[in-house]
Amino acid sequence: MKYENNKKNISISANLIRIDKSVDFGRNIFVNVQGKFSVGKYSRLGDDIHILGNNVIFGEHLYHSSGLRIGGGGRHHPKANFTIGNRCTIHNNFINVCEPVTIGDDVGLSHHVSIITHGYWLSVLEGYPARFEGVKLFNGVIVGYRSVILMGVTIGKNAVVGAHSVVTKDLKENCIFGGNPARLISKIQPIDNENKILKVKHIILEYKKIAKYHGINPSIRLVYPIITVNDCKFDTEKLMFSGTEDEETDDFRDYVRKWGLRYYSTRPFKSVTE
Repeated sequence: MKYENNKKNISISANLIRIDKSVDFGRNIFVNVQGKFSVGKYSRLGDDIHILGNNVIFGEHLYHSSGLRIGGGGRHHPKANFTIGNRCTIHNNFINVCEPVTIGDDVGLSHHVSIITHGYWLSVLEGYPARFEGVKLFNGVIVGYRSVILMGVTIGKNAVVGAHSVVTKDLKENCIFGGNPARLISKIQPIDNENKILKVKHIILEYKKIAKYHGINPSIRLVYPIITVNDCKFDTEKLMFSGTEDEETDDFRDYVRKWGLRYYSTRPFKSVTE
């Protein structure tokens, strides 16, 4: 099968192609995989993408900015598979798929993050190492700027990897890691309701400054855990919303992402000022 858009310089070839009609593509996209290529609904694949491998699966509500490369050495192997879940954010990353790379939901890969699934060079008959193993990131993982994840690594749920880290072994869930090689910095400690309310109030105060700068003045009310913006209610505990969306609620929704409060709908992430 083949999908092409000459105006945007897009060429996608695969044995099976599944692209939801709501998917937004940038420019200069080249995909050539042997098996399945799939992109879930409300996803965005930006500019300058080069993908080679066997099966490549993107989930729903993916956001990609620009500059993605999937492939590298071993890309023609039957195990050269890449899967990423729902509500993930990726950038100009390099992902080697000599062995499978599996990424869960709500995962963020910061700019220039690389994932490597093989390492070799000189002859193993002379005692030199060669290693070929997949990588797995569980739900909620965030990997910081210019970090590298090496073959065989599993990163646990909601783990945080600091910028410029090199991950050489498995990392536990709900912890912060950093360095070369990456080591435990601290565990994530839950906060009580009183402090949650204080944080939400702080977020609202900070947003009001942004809204004023954007030239808008939405109605904002807090009855914890619900923030009501105009006629739209945002649940800060369940990260769900209800009610009527508009350009001002979009602006609020886009802002609170910086605090890890991510809400998804059929409306794209784009502030009224852009």
